[in-house]
Parts: sequence; C-alpha cells; structure tokens
Amino acid sequence: MFLFRWIRRIITVVVILALIGPAYGVSQVWRAANNPIVRQADVIVVLGAAQLDGKPGEALEARLVEAKRIYELGYAPLIITVGAGAPGDRTTEAASGKYWLRMNGVPAKNIIAVEEGRDTLVSTKAFAAVMKKRYVSDVIIVTDPYHCKRAVTMANDQGILGTCSPVQTGPNTLENSGYRYLIREAGAYLAYITAGRRGIRISDHLPDADIVTKVSP
Repeated sequence: MFLFRWIRRIITVVVILALIGPAYGVSQVWRAANNPIVRQADVIVVLGAAQLDGKPGEALEARLVEAKRIYELGYAPLIITVGAGAPGDRTTEAASGKYWLRMNGVPAKNIIAVEEGRDTLVSTKAFAAVMKKRYVSDVIIVTDPYHCKRAVTMANDQGILGTCSPVQTGPNTLENSGYRYLIREAGAYLAYITAGRRGIRISDHLPDADIVTKVSP
C-alpha cells in the first residue's frame, strides 16, 4: 500500500509538470512577443533568415527593415548582421543583410557582418563574441515576435543585456503568425532552458523547416 501511494504521487507530479511546462512556455513566448521592450543600446543585431543568391528572403528583409527603422531613430549606432550560408550558397545571410542595409542608406562603417551560425544559439554566441571584443554589452535583437523570448534569453546567458524589437512587416508579424509558430517556439524555448543550458546541443535549424527543434548527439 505504501509503495502504491508513492507511485500514485509520482504519476500525479509527472502529469502536473506535463501540463504546467507547455503552458509556461507558451505564456512566456506570447508575453515577450506582445510586450516588447526596446531601449537605447550599443548594437542592433539582425538574426539571420533565408537568403537567395544574395537577396534576402521575405523574413530576413522584414528584419532588415526593422533594424534600419530603429537605427534611424537613434537606438544604437551599429548594426550586426549574423548568419552563415547553406551548403552551396555563394554568400551568407549576414553578407546579404549587410549589402541590403548598405543599399538602403546605412553607412558600411556602421555595419558588421558576422558570417556564422545557422541556428539561434550558434548565431548568438558569434555576435556575443564580437560584442565582447568591442567591450559593449547592450543589444537590441531584431527577429520575429515569437522568437524574441528565446533569442533574448540566449543573449542574456552569454552575458549580453538583450531586448527585442520584433518585425512589423513581412510574413512573421504577430498578425501573420499562427498558433503553430507560437507552439513550436514555446517548445524550442523549453528545450533550451531545460536541456540546452545543461550542455545538450539544441538546434532550431532543419532542412526545409523554419521553426523546429532537434536535439543533436
């Protein structure tokens, strides 16, 4: 009887955690997307997204538009574009982003292209390393609304003080993002704070998918 009671208690705890965990992830991601905080910073970082032969895709262009907007408002004097290229690409997400910004009026001296990273964590480590070399620590991350929570959390874990300025145009605005994006991003956020912080490699990049999470050996 004693053993049965303990088994029942363990099952109850497991069920409660199974219910609370996803609800917590969804609430955190939703809150960050709907209540962005943007303040003066040292750097604006544009997280990478797909590009085609040097031309930013719709998602990346929307991020570049937002970065240019807050740069022109004087929120930060420097923009970092980040992101590697896919196998066979002639250029990278970071390089195509820098070119777009230059062609749209941002001086080249105020843009740094960090051509590393095909997932959020690797990209975050790459731009954090550049910031630390320049002895700056405040960043505004430009990305999709539902991506803000995880992106800022990863930056903070690298010793960078992050806020997020979500896109206001393009395919991944709040108005255009469905529940699928929210749920996937909540799952990716939970995977990072539970496993990623403990050294298990987490990647949100898979071929032919935008917001997915996998655990690599």
